[in-house]
Amino acid sequence: MDLRVGHGIDIHRLEAGHPFWLGGIRLEHHSGAFGHSDADVLIHALCDALLGALALGDIGAHFPDTDAKYKGIDSKILLKEVYLLILGRGYKLINADCTLLLEKPKIKPYLPQMKDALCPILGIAHDALSIKATTNEGLGYVGREDGVCAHATVLIFRE
Repeated sequence: MDLRVGHGIDIHRLEAGHPFWLGGIRLEHHSGAFGHSDADVLIHALCDALLGALALGDIGAHFPDTDAKYKGIDSKILLKEVYLLILGRGYKLINADCTLLLEKPKIKPYLPQMKDALCPILGIAHDALSIKATTNEGLGYVGREDGVCAHATVLIFRE
């Protein structure tokens, strides 16, 4: 069995009054992540982790922010396209471990919805997708609620 590990990270600034998409769902919050697409840092980190596992570059190489067709795009569409690249090379996802860095809102109530949104795209069961969150204890851009960050690590295999 051929195993590959990939790691991804994404950061977006938070802006008041902007929609907050995270893990494929919209969270109720006074501010949201700003970017060219819907700025879903969790999905973007997952995309980079999957692409990295096969040395296929990063999300920006595949979906450049200079291309108008990606303006405001639902990041679940990007994740599906990335995962099709992985499948096309004969690999499948075993599991993903994700960590969100943000002060608010609390993520725990949203976890089932996030897994419902992401697991079908990735062809995995809920217990193969770990999503957890931590704060920065008031430190730095995350602590000031100026930005949000996500890390993702994936394990893929080819039989």
